[in-house]
Amino acid sequence: MTKSVDYYLAPVSPWTYLGHDRFVSLLASHDATCRIFPIDLGRLFPVSGGLPLAKRAPQRQAYRIVELERWSAWLKMPIRVTPKFVASSGDLASRWILAAAAGSAAAGLAMAGGVLRARWAEERDIADPSTLRAIADGLGLDGAAIAARADGPGAAAEYEAATQRAIDAQVFGVPWYVYRGEPFWGQDRLDFLARALSK
Repeated sequence: MTKSVDYYLAPVSPWTYLGHDRFVSLLASHDATCRIFPIDLGRLFPVSGGLPLAKRAPQRQAYRIVELERWSAWLKMPIRVTPKFVASSGDLASRWILAAAAGSAAAGLAMAGGVLRARWAEERDIADPSTLRAIADGLGLDGAAIAARADGPGAAAEYEAATQRAIDAQVFGVPWYVYRGEPFWGQDRLDFLARALSK
């Protein structure tokens, strides 16, 4: 039986960035695949009790930075905890990820990784179509074809559907992984996901 994980993510989440490469490696080591669901946290938080970063208490915002720097050092992954384009929306990038994933899960994962690195390590604007095209082309993907799909009439609906799917699945944060009905929230739960995949 093929092992498949539902992967809910958001390009604007540094935690998704910190977990993404390890998740991709985990899939490969367990001969597993995934379904990729980039979601809109702006729609998810109000129905799940979450708050956008700017509305969180100062002590929570401060501790978030401590944890991001701690995980960055532990994983040896560079991160800009307040990237240059921190105010840029992740909506367009999410549609590009979905458009890439329409070709294959591997392409979707590659595009997601490129977008996450661009925002959280390289300080590039993931709301800029030219940045997304450069990311796709740099990964050896067909940037023109992905752009056409991402700008097509179905892309926004697919993004909306992915977000609604997350809401219906009681997702309340990202990254979020579901394997055989069991949810795992956060990149710090990947060890538990690995154990589940090993059964």
